[in-house]
Amino acid sequence: MTGETARTVRGTSSRPRAHLGYVAAAVVFAIGMAGTTIPTPLYGLYREELGFSELMVTVIFASYAVGVIATLLLVGNHSDRVGRRPVLWAALGFAAASALCFLFEGGLPFLFAGRILSGFSAGLLSGAGTVTVLELARPERKSRAGFAATAANMGGLGCGPLLAGLLAQYAPEPLTLPFLVHLGLVGVACVIVLFLPETVEHPRLRTRLRPQGLYVPPEVRAVFAPSALAAFAGFALLGLFTAVAPSFVAQTLDITNHAVSGLVVFSVFLASTVGQSCTARMPGRVALPLGCLVLVLGLLLVGASLWAETLPLLVAGAVCGGIGQGLAFRAGLTAVGEAAPPAHRAATVSSFFVVAYTGISLPVVGVGALTMWLGLDAAGLIFTGCVTLLATGTGLYLARGIREGDQRS
Repeated sequence: MTGETARTVRGTSSRPRAHLGYVAAAVVFAIGMAGTTIPTPLYGLYREELGFSELMVTVIFASYAVGVIATLLLVGNHSDRVGRRPVLWAALGFAAASALCFLFEGGLPFLFAGRILSGFSAGLLSGAGTVTVLELARPERKSRAGFAATAANMGGLGCGPLLAGLLAQYAPEPLTLPFLVHLGLVGVACVIVLFLPETVEHPRLRTRLRPQGLYVPPEVRAVFAPSALAAFAGFALLGLFTAVAPSFVAQTLDITNHAVSGLVVFSVFLASTVGQSCTARMPGRVALPLGCLVLVLGLLLVGASLWAETLPLLVAGAVCGGIGQGLAFRAGLTAVGEAAPPAHRAATVSSFFVVAYTGISLPVVGVGALTMWLGLDAAGLIFTGCVTLLATGTGLYLARGIREGDQRS
């Protein structure tokens, strides 16, 4: 616990902060996000049980992103009015409902329902969870809070497949126990939220829902565009690992250990967290293009692993690409959050996540479709080539902005 003291922030409550602070809010954030990736190493078991194709795996995965994007568009700004805590409770409720769908899995409809509900949970957490962590930190801990928020996001996403892979491989009931464990963690998170202070001044619980869609204030747009493009490319890499990498490990590399699949996926999210920690040591205008460059190197390694069919190159690509994604993601999110006015901060952050989660969904479905005609390896190579071009173009654009700024100064 952090021992938070009283702090007044424009747009937040002026009463003393509870002692739980931003670290506790980050724990809630991480628990909620972990549930969204628990099914990742289990798709192979579902395929054996239900007999669906690789394309269906990516469509099921993408239904989660559809839930995220719909939630961000419809209620991305709702916590600015009703308060952060009610939205956090709603997110945890959707997470519990998703776990129940998987526990009582009765075919594809339950898998789709579970993933969509999980998307609702992630969509609410992405905006409200991030802002809650930032607002519960004292001014001198602002940088730490920014890292806590993004690390909770990526760390939670990485712990989901690691936990599920270990339980599926070494514990009984591989399609049941991971979700029971997560339900217990969600219960703990609900208790934590009960003790978190509300950071919205005069929350109005009876406020009518006012879908705002994508909203980026004019003063934020110059920062938002390149940051969002870098996030799109980075999340596309994450989508490849969470939806397709377990199949590549099992089918192409003939490694059927679920813990290995979970560890490979975990490595990219762990590397993302490491990349985010490095962002604090450099200006955001440097971290963004540097992150794109490292992401390109990671994508090239992933492509090489698909061509050579080797696990070490895949892990190297996960680590390198994850570091690049983390650098660019945290720098972009911090820049967007700082540029956004307090009254529209959650809405702006939610719009940023809409672009990111579009990157985690649409390209991955394309990979699944290409797999039906070209095979997994060729589809993955085409995917990495396209995302590499996007990340390269974004990085060059950002680097040119740095040179122009240096020349003007």
